[in-house]
Amino acid sequence: MTKKFRLFPHPIFSIILFLTWLMLNNTVSAGHVVLGAFLAMFIPWFTQRFWPEEICLGKWSTIFKFSLIVAYDIVISNIFVAKLILGKNSALKPYFLEIPLDIEHPLGLSILTSTISLTPGTVSVDLNHDRDVLIVHALHVDDVEDEIKTIKERYEKPLMEIFRLC
Repeated sequence: MTKKFRLFPHPIFSIILFLTWLMLNNTVSAGHVVLGAFLAMFIPWFTQRFWPEEICLGKWSTIFKFSLIVAYDIVISNIFVAKLILGKNSALKPYFLEIPLDIEHPLGLSILTSTISLTPGTVSVDLNHDRDVLIVHALHVDDVEDEIKTIKERYEKPLMEIFRLC
């Protein structure tokens, strides 16, 4: 199956690359704008053959809401983990969670595992061969079922809405 090459195969990716370039360099000088635009066009064009399929995104409002939830969870988890590690080690209740997955899109699954690992106190450890069970290590778990339900509702469900196959 041959894919048609386009000048801007992933326009959203191009915009993100361009803005990231300008933010990392902390300038909007003409040279950096031109170089950022060149990189934003060239990198997605050069790498488009590595993308397995077209990515269709769901509702932008869901993407925005998911981003806010993840940012909020990272801040709150940082505070919670700081309290845990500054307290007694006997107060910790580490646990390996086996989370049954419904998400099938490879990029959505990758973002799910990354999101879990980005949130302090949890890390994605393993994914079974069939990609339907994710093992997560949590630093402190009071209720296993509640923790699994929280991950599925807060992260997996919105990602399933965001990533749907074309």
